[in-house]
Formats: sequence, C-alpha cells, structure tokens
Amino acid sequence: MEPANKSEISPNSFLLMGIPGLEHLHIWIGIPFCSMYVVAVVGNVTILAVVRAEQSLHEPMFLFLCMLSVTDLVLSTSTLPRMLCLFWLGAHHIAFEACLAQMFFIHSFAAMESGFFLAMAIDRYVAICDPLHHATVLTHSRIAKMGAAVLVRGVAFFSPHPILLKQLPYCRTRIITHTYCEFMAVVKLACVDIGATKRYSLSVAFMIGSCDCLFIAFSYALILRAVFRLPSREARLKALGTCGSHVCVILVFYSTAGFTFLTHRFGHNVAPQVHIFIANMYLVVPPFLNPIVYGIKTKKIREHVLSSLRVKLS
Repeated sequence: MEPANKSEISPNSFLLMGIPGLEHLHIWIGIPFCSMYVVAVVGNVTILAVVRAEQSLHEPMFLFLCMLSVTDLVLSTSTLPRMLCLFWLGAHHIAFEACLAQMFFIHSFAAMESGFFLAMAIDRYVAICDPLHHATVLTHSRIAKMGAAVLVRGVAFFSPHPILLKQLPYCRTRIITHTYCEFMAVVKLACVDIGATKRYSLSVAFMIGSCDCLFIAFSYALILRAVFRLPSREARLKALGTCGSHVCVILVFYSTAGFTFLTHRFGHNVAPQVHIFIANMYLVVPPFLNPIVYGIKTKKIREHVLSSLRVKLS
C-alpha cells in the first residue's frame, strides 16, 4: 500500500517504504514473518524460563544459550512489530529518534549475536576437546566476563552510528526504501559527503563479522578433528548431529549478513527487493531457528519442558 501523500513527511520523521516492487504483497509477506516472530518469542522465553527454573541447567552451554535468547528477543522485537505495522496497517512514518534507536538496537545486537555464537563455539570446543577441565576453564565468573565483553563490544562499536546520523543534514528526501531503519539505507539520504561514514560502518561490520566467523570456523575444525578420533561410532554420530545443526544456524546468520554487507559494497546491480528481503531474513530467521536448534534438540531442555507439560495436563 502506497502512502497517500509523500509530501507530508515532517522534518523530524522518515518514511519507510517496505519492499519496493512488492507493496501489493506486503499483507501476505507479513504472515510468515509474524509466524516466525511468535515462534521466536515463545521459544526464547521458554528457554529462559526453563534454564532459570532448573538448577541442573546452570552450565556454560545453557548460560550462553540464555544470553543468545535475550539477544534474539531484543533483535526480533526491535524489528518485527514495526515491520508488521508497515505491512498490515500501512504505518510508513517513523520518528527520527525512533529510527535511530531501532538502528542502534539492530546493529549492536546483531554484533552481540555473532559474539555469542563465538562464545558457544568456544564452549563446545572445550566440552568436546577437553571435557575433564570444562567446568574449571569455563567458570561462572569467566562466562560473565565473556558475556560482558560481547555486550560492551556491540555497544561500543555501534553507538557512533546514531550519533553520526544525528549530525547529518537531510535536504534531499526522507523516504527510506527499506522495511526498517538500516544504517546504510538512512545515511544515503544525507546531502553531504558520506564516504568516511560509510567506510567506518562497513569496516566495523567486516571486522566483527570476519573475526568471529574465522574463530568459529577454527573452533569447529578442532571439534571435528576431536570427534573423528572418538572410538565409538554412535558417539561420533551424536556429536556430528549436534554440531551439524549448530553449524547450519550459524551459516544462515553469516550467509545472509554477508550477502547484505557485500550488496552494500559491491552489489549495485542486485534488485532492491532481493536485497531487502534477504536483509529481513538476516534479522528474522536466526531468532526463529535458535530456540528450535539449541532448545528443542537439546535433551535436557526438551525433557524439562515435556515434564512440565505433563504436570500441568495431569
């Protein structure tokens, strides 16, 4: 649905256009997005409740999973409700300050998501490659420090984004051809030279993403080497099944994020609707998949949820 009058944009607001060329399908596109959001919220809240209630789950893997769940909830909630209002209610206007806040939460918590994937890869490496020292290496104190480091990194590197954008003049247009306030989509609207600003943003995204991705790949390479040395075929298959599902979620996150990054840098010929659709997947699919892969497929969490349901039903 096109907005009725584009000239009504106030100086303190932007106009989100959604997915260009697919405006007539916005209502239908919103249905799977809403479904994934509901699953993401229910799944991640369930993980947090189960781990909090069950003392035996206060282990490194589940503590990192809780951090990932909180990140997923913030990341999806900062994006999906506003996007669904655009798709279903035609709510195109967004206040300038709200746009900057949304941008900060999206970029900083996406960086945190990457950091927690790395932390969980390190946990799996220690658990499989050095199981006897797992509890002494990853103490609660070290887990808290790792979580704090991921949080501080995300906030520190992406706090300058809204500050930089607040200083820019926007004398061309305030129409954002996107479904949410993404940094590169907003900065292009400025009527001054934005070369240095774009380079800073792309450099930070590349540095964080590539470093985390390399360390995750290295961790899982060492894990695979250890798994293939296990004497039992059943143990090898179990470990490969667990690691395989984790790697699939990580690949979805980094492949969509990498596509978005490369499109901003090199993909001038990529259709806008393709770019924006995949940019949405990058924020929607990981929060949807994480509680399924890390929660339902984890035996301890699955058993606790099923036992709780039996008690309530009886």
